[in-house]
This record gives sequence, C-alpha cells and structure tokens, in this order.
Amino acid sequence: MGTEPSTAGGLPPSTHVAPSGSPEIRAAELDGLMDRYAAGDAATFRELHRQLAPRLRLFLLRLSGKPTVADDLVQEAFLRMHRARGTFTKGAAVIPWSYAIARNVFIDHARARKGKDPSSSVEDLPEGREPRAEGGAEPDAELAAKQMLEVVRATLARLPDAHREAFVLVRFEGLSIAEAAVVLDTSEANVKVRAFRAYEAFRAALKEVEKR
Repeated sequence: MGTEPSTAGGLPPSTHVAPSGSPEIRAAELDGLMDRYAAGDAATFRELHRQLAPRLRLFLLRLSGKPTVADDLVQEAFLRMHRARGTFTKGAAVIPWSYAIARNVFIDHARARKGKDPSSSVEDLPEGREPRAEGGAEPDAELAAKQMLEVVRATLARLPDAHREAFVLVRFEGLSIAEAAVVLDTSEANVKVRAFRAYEAFRAALKEVEKR
C-alpha cells in the first residue's frame, strides 16, 4: 500500500479548483474545511467530499480509463484521507495532498492488477460515446472531434506512466508545476521534463493525423 503524504513542512498554495467562483477563494475554502476536518470536526466531511470528489474521480478516471474503477478508487482515496487526516498540517494545501493520496490508490490498484495478470499494463482508456448525427452521417466538426479524442486516447495509452501522470496533472487537472511535483514526489524540473515529453508525443501524433 502506498505511503500517504504528510504535509509536515507545508505545501505550496493550492490555486486550481472548480471554475465557479474565484480559484483563490475556493482553494482557501477547501483548505479551511480540511483544517477543521483534521482537527476533528466530522461535520465538514460532507462538504469536503462534495467539492473534492468530482475532481479526484476525473483524475482517477484519466489514469484508470474505467468509470467503475474510478468510482471504487475515489472511495478508497477518501478512506485513506480520513485515516491520514492527522498528518495534515494546519494551513497546508489540501488539493495536492489529496491528489497524492489518490495517486497512491491508483498505483496500488495497478500493482494488484499486474500481479493477477502479468501481461496487463495501464487500463484501457474508455471508448468515446459521441452521438452520431441523424441518418448516420457525421458533420465535419463532429468527425474531427471524434478523431481528436481517439488520438488523445491512443497517445495517453502509449505514454510512460511518469509522463502520463505529469501531463494529466498539469494539462487536464490544472495543477501548477509546484503542486504536481508534490503529488508525484519529485522535483519541479522533473515535472516540466515529463510534461514536455508528453506534449511532444501529442504533437507528433497530431502531425501524423494531418498527413493522412
């Protein structure tokens, strides 16, 4: 089982949250909720879960590729957050801390799955569910969007785990380089390199599409 991160020594400010409202205000609200929860105010859990669960589920879905797996993993993530709440330092940022726990949950899941099926690697990414136009014909824009989704899905599946995680955290989850470094337990320089290499892989894949 992955070791849950401690916030001893403090974490970088959490600045990326749900789009509604000011990011700084919403981040401070989340951090305050976690402060109270860590101090024993159990009543704050419902609101903390309401705000964080959708983000963590989407993150875990992008890593696992399966909605049912993501649902199970987000529950495990919150269970671990509950168990590790005593390690949360008052005034620290809850977003990178919770993402790090969710990542540990996914790593443990992937290792367990690998043990059951040595030939397995990353979960298959989910198939797109774009609606088709009437009569079975797809407008150009819809077809282009579908092709782009397929390119993203295939490229993510080919990326090394470290590059995929960095790219997802920075590009899709909107975390800062500093926050992603906390989640991945590495340096900011490493996060930049991994995300850049993933970006290069996407750019190469898109060039291949343009040649078709």
